Amino acid sequence: MTVFLEHLTLFYDQMISFFEVALKFAPKFLPAVGLTLQLSVFSIFLGTIFGLLVMLLKLTRLKILEKITDIYISIVRGTPLLLQLYFIFYGLPMLGLKFSGFTSACIGLAFHSGAYISEIFRGALNAVHPGQVEAGKAIGMNRLQIFYYITLPQAVKQAIPALGNQFIIAVKDSSLASVITITETMLIARQFVAATYDPFPILFVAGCYYYLIITLLSFALKIVERRLSVNER
Repeated sequence: MTVFLEHLTLFYDQMISFFEVALKFAPKFLPAVGLTLQLSVFSIFLGTIFGLLVMLLKLTRLKILEKITDIYISIVRGTPLLLQLYFIFYGLPMLGLKFSGFTSACIGLAFHSGAYISEIFRGALNAVHPGQVEAGKAIGMNRLQIFYYITLPQAVKQAIPALGNQFIIAVKDSSLASVITITETMLIARQFVAATYDPFPILFVAGCYYYLIITLLSFALKIVERRLSVNER
């Protein structure tokens, strides 16, 4: 019984210490969390635009453009994001193209997610029933009108769930930006761990911030999905 009480007391003391450290460092994460949010928003926005442009290039049916987009998607799929970030931040300056750490991270994350987003859009476009296109032709629409008024709106509805997953992945991928000197959440967490030699509460706080960001993003995406389904009905 005495041993049990000793272990219980030790566990209680450890939990008190855990929460003291977590509460002490939680406010100190806020600037880094703000930078993580900025990085995530920019990379998602640019990645979506880039993915849409790549998908449109494939729709032109020009062999050279289709080949270029295929090579781009193959490179992104075949190399890790970490290597891509290193290449943009450390490799491109040797070719005369130098960017700040934040800009390099945005470009790298957008470049990476854009390839997957383009494939999501392509799959969503292919999922639109051919009869919809034929109906547009029957009422006198040209190819551009059919794409803008019929195909694209339906494809966006089809793509929202997969895009949501890709956006969540982009938020988590932003943690890799710490390797190119971006003081986002993970870099700050590692600095605090090195200063305190107490990793568990520090990493727990960092995980809570990431979980909160992703939960809010998932909630927003569910609202968008619900509104689109209501409009469809």
